[in-house]
Amino acid sequence: MKIAIIGGGIGGLTTALALQKNNLDVTIYESATEIKPVGAGIIMANNAMQVFDKLGIRQKIEKAGHKISNIKITDPQLKTLSDVQLNRFEHKYGVHNTAIHRGDLQMILAEEIGFENIKLAKRLSKIEQGNGYQFTFEDGSFANAGVVIGADGIKSVVRQQILNIGKLRSSRQKCWRGVSEFDWVAKYQHEAYEAWGKGKRFGFVRINDQQVYWYAVINENLVKNPNHLAELFTEFNPEVPRMISETPKEKIFINDIIDLEPIFQWQKDRVCLIGDAAHATTPNMGQGACQAIEDAYVLGKLFGEGKNVDEVFTQYEELRMKKAHYIVNTSSTIGKVSHYENNLAVWLRNILLKATPSSANEKQMEKVFDISY
Repeated sequence: MKIAIIGGGIGGLTTALALQKNNLDVTIYESATEIKPVGAGIIMANNAMQVFDKLGIRQKIEKAGHKISNIKITDPQLKTLSDVQLNRFEHKYGVHNTAIHRGDLQMILAEEIGFENIKLAKRLSKIEQGNGYQFTFEDGSFANAGVVIGADGIKSVVRQQILNIGKLRSSRQKCWRGVSEFDWVAKYQHEAYEAWGKGKRFGFVRINDQQVYWYAVINENLVKNPNHLAELFTEFNPEVPRMISETPKEKIFINDIIDLEPIFQWQKDRVCLIGDAAHATTPNMGQGACQAIEDAYVLGKLFGEGKNVDEVFTQYEELRMKKAHYIVNTSSTIGKVSHYENNLAVWLRNILLKATPSSANEKQMEKVFDISY
């Protein structure tokens, strides 16, 4: 049984590894021309790290990344509004949240899978069902497989051509991401920060001994010149615009924040969607890639139980859909609340953040971190 995974992002790579652990024949088709350390940072939350532990690569990821033990939401001056301690989950699950460069994570996964199982410069243009599935790529080449896993992102060709569903939604927010080197990161040792202002926010976290990953999110209507980002954060703690200014412009990535309106079919005729192709979310809970990693874990677990492909895909859909949709919907709500522009709404929001007991925050974290399928 030949399994093709369309897309070699974090979800596709993790799925390949999970299936390889069950001695399945897997090939990844990736549109990029090479696997190289591009992109910005990413936080692998406790649920993702549990999966990596089961796949035997947790220690490699921890070594390349940086441990995060608490998450702080602050005002623009970096004064704490909410502080979520993660120690309880570290003790319970035996892993910790890890911030890492996205490129480093992809390289660890690719090396584990074997580069010979990853076909590069293969951008899918057409998928046809006959005796199995045939793929046509933009370079004019062909391939085939009996089983297909669509890990090709929010604008998934697999989803569009096989299921013909999926409506993209705009949050009307823009996001900038960057990685830079700073001498002061030592004082933010094991903490992830997110500063909420009016219609904008700024987050940052150490990803290794030398680098900090940062991101800025702003309501579209407030963006006059996207190339002058630091000027939009002059009312924040001075370290915020400094962090932006000291990052080389070519190392800053900008994109619109969009998600996928929840869909209720992820599989059909031995084709299955995972990650953003199935349930793309806004990044407000830091769970986009983590949910793709959970998809990989559940698929691997079901194949490991000796089920056939149809059973695996049907049960995967049943097991994963509720939580994935919860993440999409909750993340969308957080994106709205964190971007209020009205002074009174911002004041009330900040009062509520301060008043929310840590037990309530921990309860939500538990719901996200639990992977007992």
